[in-house]
Amino acid sequence: MRKPVFRTSVALISFALAALLVAGCSTLNTLGAMLGSQVTFTQPQLQHALNRNFPKEYDKLGGLVSLRLTNPTLSIPYDSTRLRLDFDVGLSALGSSSLATTGHFALSSGLRFDPETRGLHLQDPVIESVDVPALGGVMSGTSRELLSSWLDDYAREEPVYRLDNSLLDRISARRIDSTAIERGVVVINLGE
Repeated sequence: MRKPVFRTSVALISFALAALLVAGCSTLNTLGAMLGSQVTFTQPQLQHALNRNFPKEYDKLGGLVSLRLTNPTLSIPYDSTRLRLDFDVGLSALGSSSLATTGHFALSSGLRFDPETRGLHLQDPVIESVDVPALGGVMSGTSRELLSSWLDDYAREEPVYRLDNSLLDRISARRIDSTAIERGVVVINLGE
């Protein structure tokens, strides 16, 4: 008769431990893993933040040219110190009402922490490839200038990932020394 009671107790303890483990994992996923003097962020965490902030539309030259960016895809190559971002791009000029996807472009970039936005921003982004079949596969000078202008504005003003209040509270007594991309993750190095 003791065996059913013992099995029930083991099942309840196992269930409670599993619930604690799941809760702990979700907290790490939300806040980033804190390892001593480092906080790390994974590709899925950054991708989730990007997905919430796109699509984006930009008008340049007084509305003569418009740019629409959709479907951001972020990857962090294991052997690189830069991440890669791919976007679908739509362009339209005055008289054209469509911002449908007309091509694709990719960039690589480091990351930096900006205390004003409390976010991770692109650092020294470089356009790696542009494929716009509607324009013969090559962007015109004006189109490339528009894309470069957007990239400069985006890197300066908009974070790829914004640190949340819970994480900032946990590291508030420390300063952020540097941000790096190492072995497929983003690492924030903390000082005293």
